[in-house]
Amino acid sequence: MKRPERPPSLPELLGKLEPARLAEILTLYPMAQVDRESYPHWDRLHRLPAPAGLTHHEWWLATKFARQLSYRETPLTDREGKPFVIGKPDALLQLLPRLDNQLGGKIGLQELTVNQDTRSRYVISSLMEEAVTSSQLEGAATTRADAIAMLRTGRKPRDRSERMILNNYLAMQRIGQLRNEPLTPDLVLELHAVVTEDTLDEAHSAGRMQTPTDLRVKVRDEQTGEILHDPPPADQLPDRLRLMCDFANGTGEAQGYLHPIVKAIVLHFWLAHDHPFADGNGRTARALFYWHMLREGYWLTEFISISSLIRKAPVKYARSFLWTETDANDLTYFVLAQLGIIAQSIDALENYIARKSSELRSVDQRLRALDRINHRQKALLAHALKNRHAVYSIQSHCRSHGVAYATGRADLLELCRLGLLTQLRQGKAFKFRAPDDLSSRLMLLEE
Repeated sequence: MKRPERPPSLPELLGKLEPARLAEILTLYPMAQVDRESYPHWDRLHRLPAPAGLTHHEWWLATKFARQLSYRETPLTDREGKPFVIGKPDALLQLLPRLDNQLGGKIGLQELTVNQDTRSRYVISSLMEEAVTSSQLEGAATTRADAIAMLRTGRKPRDRSERMILNNYLAMQRIGQLRNEPLTPDLVLELHAVVTEDTLDEAHSAGRMQTPTDLRVKVRDEQTGEILHDPPPADQLPDRLRLMCDFANGTGEAQGYLHPIVKAIVLHFWLAHDHPFADGNGRTARALFYWHMLREGYWLTEFISISSLIRKAPVKYARSFLWTETDANDLTYFVLAQLGIIAQSIDALENYIARKSSELRSVDQRLRALDRINHRQKALLAHALKNRHAVYSIQSHCRSHGVAYATGRADLLELCRLGLLTQLRQGKAFKFRAPDDLSSRLMLLEE
């Protein structure tokens, strides 16, 4: 994508104005009107109709003048040592309370997300979805169906793309284990090693930051080759990584309060901005976001996939990054974009849960006379009713529900005994498939 035009700076704009004109501008466009509905970058603002009596440059001056009053600095700095800042537009202030309630589970949630019988299955499904789409963002070419099948069956990856997806899945599981641990440079390197194992051209780069002797990686436009992001020099990386960990843990130099969700987004941006690794920076950055959200008690984060939505609008994601860097390190652009993605992820989760609830209610009604059918078996039958030719294995059933092999085996054999699955042999392994007349068999069992 094309790098956005850098906005005119405040000193540049003020240098062209008489003091009396500045007062007129602020009268024509009072601060109370700034960023009521959006937070436009100059790249967008100068294409919109300017308010009556103002030029676009005067409109931008009034906007920046008002924004600066709410800026607060973060410990993150650019390669020249200038701090990144965050403002407080209405959109940010409106979204945060909503996300607090939803992600922390403080408002009514449907039983499906909190019921322990189904919770593990949905967590696992969400981890798989995030693993797949996060890898596809980084260039993995495997289809979603093939990738999910690999994760569910436990088969070995067949190529680099599938290895990326498996690595991401393992990293997401590791994050769940580390949610109560402080962030350290070694932990960041460990996460990077997990997401890049056996996927790099130079294997020794896994879990290792770039050094001054390396050819420093830069972010370029894939079509034009234009440099979109030139990260800090490699000799700064160790200190910057330590500072990032101090920020994440709330240690180091005195820090003012920053909302936990905003802080998680800043961590995401920080790692992506510093770009300390030869490859896998995006995957590691998103892993840090999940780590901080879970550490702060936003347990519903386990159920959402931010990468699936970023992948649907990659230009929007990249643009928010570039808007931040071109407009005096104003992180508000990136924060707002990510808050929007989180909100959309929650909406997608709610729709998914509503759909699955309906499916399970339908199966429950049809299986109400079968008291021996447990929630895992019901979920499998619900899937089988919609996917006539699906084949199941004990391993895939265990992985889908997070249960031991013996439990998964008992589930499937019981369904075979009831005539709701048939057993077949593929090579040395036993597989299971629903009969073509599964629906009719269920109705007969209910009689």
